[in-house]
Amino acid sequence: MDGGNQSVVSEFILCGLSHSQSIQVLLFLMFLILYLLIVSGNIVIMLLITTDRHLHSPMYFLLANLSFVDMWLSSVTTPKMISDFLRENKTISFSGCISQVFFAHCIAAGEMVLLVVMAYDRYVAICKPLHYFTIMNLKRCTGLVLISWSTGFVHAMSHLVVIVELPFCGPKEIDSFFCDMPLVIKLACTDSHDLDILMNADCGLVAVTCFILLLISYTYILITVRQSSKAGASKALSTCTAHITVVMIFFVPCIFIYVWPLNIIWLDKFLAVFYSVFTPLLNPAIYTLRNKEMKNAMKRFVSNYLGSKGNS
Repeated sequence: MDGGNQSVVSEFILCGLSHSQSIQVLLFLMFLILYLLIVSGNIVIMLLITTDRHLHSPMYFLLANLSFVDMWLSSVTTPKMISDFLRENKTISFSGCISQVFFAHCIAAGEMVLLVVMAYDRYVAICKPLHYFTIMNLKRCTGLVLISWSTGFVHAMSHLVVIVELPFCGPKEIDSFFCDMPLVIKLACTDSHDLDILMNADCGLVAVTCFILLLISYTYILITVRQSSKAGASKALSTCTAHITVVMIFFVPCIFIYVWPLNIIWLDKFLAVFYSVFTPLLNPAIYTLRNKEMKNAMKRFVSNYLGSKGNS
């Protein structure tokens, strides 16, 4: 690495999820439908929160940001994966590969911090309800969202600085459906052991720190809920259950891919699909199906839309 970037590889070959043509057609249809659901579901949430004045509160402001992040988290890798199902040569340019690594880590790290912010929001709402709107004002919420994006950017830049300096001169097959940092490092014409440790430490710093903060927040919340009245506790518990579910389905795959890798190819692919496709799909479902206010907002939106159509 002392000689700078000695890369002679202009593109990489993605092996994808399957080599069977019939299975790839089936996967194309399945993931196309899932991706359309992800985009439409998250857009609906952002639209409802933006247009419905009943949802103009800190929790829903953060939820709209989560939907925005989820939509882009899936968009980094899923459209390329879908188009590759119909291609015989699944190639990606060197710059395209670097872009996937950068944006995947930027958005994923940003979402981790955003989930911590959402947990803090619930902590303040449940443990300090009288001071909630004073503490979680628009200025602070906006600042916390900016911190989440800044953390994601710094984390992604730390990966980008490493990858652009790696010498690639030989193998160029990536056994996955997108360019992921651990797999790209393995293709470098250099000893990757130290880089693997560095990457695991870098990802671990973000993921484990956020996960510990989330555990602390929800522990305090659950302790407070146990001491509350049954009516208030039931609503708070329902909201927290949704949040905790989202946290688990997002963090568990990330931890087993980047922090504590199992190095089982089929499992790594499954976990990568899970956090890049199913997590952004499940988030809208979890927050809307379990949330009475979101359901009511949807009913108001539909009735207003139908009403305006009828009047015209």
